[in-house]
Amino acid sequence: MQPTLTALGVGLSAERQALLARYMGMLQHWNSTYNLTALRDAPDMLTHHLADCLAVLPPLGRHLAVRRAAGGAQPTRVLDVGSGGGLPGVVLAICCDDVHVTCVDTVGKKAAFIRQVAAELRLPNLKAEHARVEQLKSSFDVITSRAFASLSDFVGLTHALLAPGGVWMAMKGKPPGDEQAALPSEVEVFHVEQLTVPQLDAERCLVWMRSAA
Repeated sequence: MQPTLTALGVGLSAERQALLARYMGMLQHWNSTYNLTALRDAPDMLTHHLADCLAVLPPLGRHLAVRRAAGGAQPTRVLDVGSGGGLPGVVLAICCDDVHVTCVDTVGKKAAFIRQVAAELRLPNLKAEHARVEQLKSSFDVITSRAFASLSDFVGLTHALLAPGGVWMAMKGKPPGDEQAALPSEVEVFHVEQLTVPQLDAERCLVWMRSAA
């Protein structure tokens, strides 16, 4: 794991690396029963899932630093929509002290898995909701998704959950120009950030959005 972290410019303690390894072990173990991911081989899961999610840590860290500098003393509330097996939500909860992560999924077994991860790894900043995202009542400072839906569907389903000053952070493959063009006028794309994932021969980017109002 350390070569991947070094390549990404991510510094994690040995304790956090151990938690990530335990999480990936649980993901692989439960996958056969709960169908959490289509990938079965551990090396593929490390590259396509873990490294892919770790790549968002530097951009998210910069955003969190800006929030703190602007007076945001409270932990950042993060919502991971269509979280599945907890990607990226569990990874963010393990790696970031100052975030409280809620993973929401319509599949009960997937929410149950994330609750088990939170309990076994003792992550008080991680919780799971078995619900449709539009049923949630809370508000969040960062709303993220990974291969969940088109940008317009993503923001449409979650717009009421975005806290004042909050942002959407959509994990995508190629920059989704057509999806951006279909966004409603009240949503502004303020940054599209290219990501490089070690040993993954595929394009990755983050699409950052906020309310234009």
